Amino acid sequence: MIRLPASLSRALAPGPLEPSSLTAGGETLSVVFRRHAQARRLVLRLDASGSGVLVTVPKGISRARALEFVERSSSWIERQLTVRGNPIRLEPGHVVPLRGIGHEIREAGSLRGVVTADPVGRVITVPGEAPHLRRRLAAFLKEQARGDLTRASERYAALMGVSFRRITLRDQRSRWGSCSASGDLSYSWRLILTPDYVLDYVAAHEVAHLRHLNHGAGFWRLVLSHCPAAARARNWLRRNGQDVHRVLV
Repeated sequence: MIRLPASLSRALAPGPLEPSSLTAGGETLSVVFRRHAQARRLVLRLDASGSGVLVTVPKGISRARALEFVERSSSWIERQLTVRGNPIRLEPGHVVPLRGIGHEIREAGSLRGVVTADPVGRVITVPGEAPHLRRRLAAFLKEQARGDLTRASERYAALMGVSFRRITLRDQRSRWGSCSASGDLSYSWRLILTPDYVLDYVAAHEVAHLRHLNHGAGFWRLVLSHCPAAARARNWLRRNGQDVHRVLV
């Protein structure tokens, strides 16, 4: 059997499939095709935000055939959108969760000032020009996340007798946090959208990894001894974790 050089194999490999779009449930969804050499059949799923469709395409299947498969699946997509709920857009009149409590987004009506949140009135007020509202609100949410996660991490580090190097915020889809062997903590900024006790648990979980880089009995004893709401938080994430990814930034 003759094997081609890796560089030549990459050059001869089919290029990425051009994305498309689909209207379903009154929403225009992006359609992204991902070719997978080991796939045996076309597979379709919604992305984490519910604003797009991901299609796994086996080798030898054309884009036209894959798109036809998506169009035939429009009824299934609409049912999934109904179950999951519509995307939450950072626009005036929409309601975004902040620390687990829905806040209506409002324009301040002034060009200057800072974004403010009123937990009693359940309103987030955003100053500035309308085209910049989404960006300013997203920056505010991430700033709040960094503050809450830093305080929670510092508190648990003191309680558990450990220290960390730095905290990084990401938009992770597959995990809420991580801890490196070098002592760096990484969190999803979307934890600011969850109830306080959920963010608190994730911080306790990752800080505990600074002592136990595993999920053994010692790790769980350490987490549960300092975070009694761990089970409640884990249940919340299982039931509702997908919803926070419906917020589009």
